[in-house]
Amino acid sequence: MWLMFLILVGVVIYLLLRRGAPGASGEARKETPLDILRRRYAKGEISKEEFQRMREDLS
Repeated sequence: MWLMFLILVGVVIYLLLRRGAPGASGEARKETPLDILRRRYAKGEISKEEFQRMREDLS
C-alpha cells in the first residue's frame, strides 16, 4: 500500500514540475521582432546595413 502511495506522490510531483517548466505546455516561445530580425540576418536574407537600420527602428 505504501509503495502505491509513494508512486502516486512521485507522479504528481513529476506532473507539477513538468507543467511549470518553460515550453512544457507545447507552446513554442514567442519570438520577439528582434529575434526574427537576427534570424533573417543569420540566414542572409538581409544585409548588414538593413539589419542595423531595422534594429534601430525597433529600439
